[in-house]
Amino acid sequence: MSMENRMKATAKNIEGKAQEAFGDLTGDPKQKAVGQAKQIEANIEHGVENLKEELDIKRTQIEEL
Repeated sequence: MSMENRMKATAKNIEGKAQEAFGDLTGDPKQKAVGQAKQIEANIEHGVENLKEELDIKRTQIEEL
């Protein structure tokens, strides 16, 4: 499941970059801002997945004690 979430977040990041670039090219500040927001959301989703992985590692380490 984690890999699926990471792929979705990566796709959202790419979409955000494209939308931001489109906003730059067309001079549309709203499109640029929405693209930047998507990139921020994708970064948060990646962070959540990193935390989940760290928790799994810690659980495994505790169980091995």
